[in-house]
Amino acid sequence: MSKHLLEDMVKVKHINKEIKKEKIWEPRKEIEVKEMRETIEIRETIGTNHPKNRSRYMLWFVALVSVVFLFFALSFLFGKAEVSITPKTQDIVLNNESLSAGKDSSSGALSFDLVVINGDENKIIQANGEKDVSSKATGTVVIYNAFSSSAQALNIDTRLEGSNGKIYKTLTKTVVPGMGKDGIPGSVEVKIYGSAAGVEYNSAPLDFKIFGFKGTPKYSKIYGRSKGEITGGFVGKAPDVSDTDKTSAINELKTNLQAKLLKNATDQIPNGFILFKDATFLNIDDSSITSTYNTDNSMTLALKGTLYGILFNEQKLTQKIAQDKVDKYDGSDVYISNIRDLTFTLANKDNITFDNLQNIDFILSGPAKFVWRFDTDKFTTDLLGKSKNDFSKVLKQYPNINSATLMLSPIWRMSIPDKVKDIKVIVKYPK
Repeated sequence: MSKHLLEDMVKVKHINKEIKKEKIWEPRKEIEVKEMRETIEIRETIGTNHPKNRSRYMLWFVALVSVVFLFFALSFLFGKAEVSITPKTQDIVLNNESLSAGKDSSSGALSFDLVVINGDENKIIQANGEKDVSSKATGTVVIYNAFSSSAQALNIDTRLEGSNGKIYKTLTKTVVPGMGKDGIPGSVEVKIYGSAAGVEYNSAPLDFKIFGFKGTPKYSKIYGRSKGEITGGFVGKAPDVSDTDKTSAINELKTNLQAKLLKNATDQIPNGFILFKDATFLNIDDSSITSTYNTDNSMTLALKGTLYGILFNEQKLTQKIAQDKVDKYDGSDVYISNIRDLTFTLANKDNITFDNLQNIDFILSGPAKFVWRFDTDKFTTDLLGKSKNDFSKVLKQYPNINSATLMLSPIWRMSIPDKVKDIKVIVKYPK
């Protein structure tokens, strides 16, 4: 074998080894990459399907469902409903609506009550000078008839003997009623004045006998007692007050007294009754005005009066007007929101004696707003547990509703709560 041949064989062998190495190396590299990929895929698969991870996700899901359920449960547990109601109203103008009423009527007809309040007012007037004055004391006496059941007539200027020994006279003609069946003496009030001028006739309350009955059985059975003091008697120099100043002061006294007595009457009106501002009448006569002369060259004018007020039951009066003026009125509970603004006019006022007033005719005028009252308790009961869609059906049962709105909370509720405490009804009555 030649030397060159051997070298060639060696080279060929060497080359074959290198080639083999390369062939072996490359596949291994591919194998290693493939193994790495499989390892990653296996790990990913294990990370997803591991039992611990599945339990964790399941717990989160259950917790979320529980929270949602609890939220809805609490929402329904604390659900509320609010209903705003605008009641039915109707405006009617009263054009001299004529009405009649009887005192303490019990027959179902319209009735009235009479409130009577006495009061006094005084004012000091400064004088411009002095003048000679002679005036007689005046007062009021209640005369009683315990003699018989027959009335006793007394003429004007009937002489009364006071327990102070002075003689007084009646200012007007009067009749003393007889005794009642129960034995209670009849009585009447009458104005009196001193038979002569002077301060000696001024007095605290006195007892009286009728001088003309002296020596008869009537003397001790028909008697009188003064109502309050007897004042105004005077003879001598007195402050000179002009007639203009005196008249102006008297008018002011009347205005102030009427305002004071009207306030007192208004404060005493029981709930459910109404006293129209034009249904009060102040009774003052000349004998109720007295003047007292003061040492500082002034005069004190005093005025006494009686306020008569005609009271009505507001609900009965409203229903009477509704029956006459509201078309197809069905007797529903209504009120007139501005009833106190109506104008009241008493017929034949100048011919009425308030002391024994039994029947009256009167007129009411002005715009009247009728408002239908709403039974919130019954309405709330009818709403309990109703579907939101049934709200309009419930409203149709109440013709005295003008409009209504329903608000539920939470907003996704579809039914009204089934407990009264969870429903609030607001009625928007006009002011």
